[in-house]
Amino acid sequence: MKIPIIILAITCFTIAFAQTKTKPVTQTDTYKRGKGVYTKVCLSCHMEDGGGVPRLNPPLIKTTYVSGDKKKLISIVLNGMTDRIPIDDEYYSNNMASHKDLSDQQIADVLTYIRNSFGNKASIVTIAEVKAVRAIR
Repeated sequence: MKIPIIILAITCFTIAFAQTKTKPVTQTDTYKRGKGVYTKVCLSCHMEDGGGVPRLNPPLIKTTYVSGDKKKLISIVLNGMTDRIPIDDEYYSNNMASHKDLSDQQIADVLTYIRNSFGNKASIVTIAEVKAVRAIR
């Protein structure tokens, strides 16, 4: 009689444990979290539509800064930028603040969001990629 009770207890425990496991993170989750970070941190300078501010804050719409080298983009978010940069024959000179205070997850999420919004279609940014760039400095 004790053996069926033990088997029943193990079965119940296994089912309960399986139901409490979190679901795997999807690209949709990353996109939603990234949009939240963008709204809180980036929107005031780069605008809701990603269009930026002429001659001050660069647009995020279909630029090589967004869809190009991920390491460079991660570095800009982590370290800020003071360079005067040309994008589509227009120069942008407003300093970008460092966002080292954001977690690796937040940076990966927001960059994945930006790289797949505003007309952009680029690969995701992973936490490992952010960690690697952060470790350089």
